[in-house]
Amino acid sequence: MKKPTKRRRRLLLVLLPFVLVMVVLFYKSTWIGKLIYPIAYREEIEQYAEKYGVDPYLVAAIIRVESNYNPATESRKGAIGLMQLMPETAEWLLEKEGLKSTYRVEDLNDPHINIRVGTQYVDFLAERFNQNRFEILAAYNAGQGNVLKWRDAGIWDGTLQDVDRIPFNETRRYVGKVDYYYKKYLSIYADGR
Repeated sequence: MKKPTKRRRRLLLVLLPFVLVMVVLFYKSTWIGKLIYPIAYREEIEQYAEKYGVDPYLVAAIIRVESNYNPATESRKGAIGLMQLMPETAEWLLEKEGLKSTYRVEDLNDPHINIRVGTQYVDFLAERFNQNRFEILAAYNAGQGNVLKWRDAGIWDGTLQDVDRIPFNETRRYVGKVDYYYKKYLSIYADGR
């Protein structure tokens, strides 16, 4: 093994304190966390989370996984916007709230409308699944009928510990990813720092 030269040792001595400071800042400060895990459309998320009684960090985590905050995202299956809403689901929710005549499916590319309708859907799922975050997420991804079927058949118990029992690989990954971002957002933003 080669012995480090004087130049390399000096460079190491100069860089080591910088690296140590960065490590401490990363673990002790939220500003780096906010750089790595930003929340776009925070005002809209908070507004509709409050209106529908939904955790804003859960909504932000769903948006992060669904579209990475890109309002122009459209899936191959036809899901639209930040929260990747299916047009049929959006129409049903708009009708339920008496807004179908006010908005069209094309309006789902508007972040304000998409977050409103998506958060309303999360609220609906929260009521349907007794506030079980993991069942809400699985239903958001795979549909409520599938989650009810898995639960009733004893395939999945609705916990993160048994998420590997969900029959759909995409849904298993989805629940884990959203939960990861949810916990990150809570640790970075929840105490108002």
